[in-house]
Amino acid sequence: MSDEQQDQPRPVLRVVKGDLTEEELAALVAVVSVRNAAAAHAAARRPRRVRSEWGHPARQHRTALRVGPGQWRASSW
Repeated sequence: MSDEQQDQPRPVLRVVKGDLTEEELAALVAVVSVRNAAAAHAAARRPRRVRSEWGHPARQHRTALRVGPGQWRASSW
């Protein structure tokens, strides 16, 4: 690859078959860009799921055992 080819950005859309006019290519680019914008808009409107705290990894750690009166009863909760 030459230095000139490395400086140019890679095309996002490439026509590999057929002979498009400038108007047809512009219409194709418009449709693809609107579709991408609509998908991004739909993803932004989707509500975020709140993670349940029930399975949170921090709940797997136990607290230290305390010794003293009434602690046997308090250890179950």
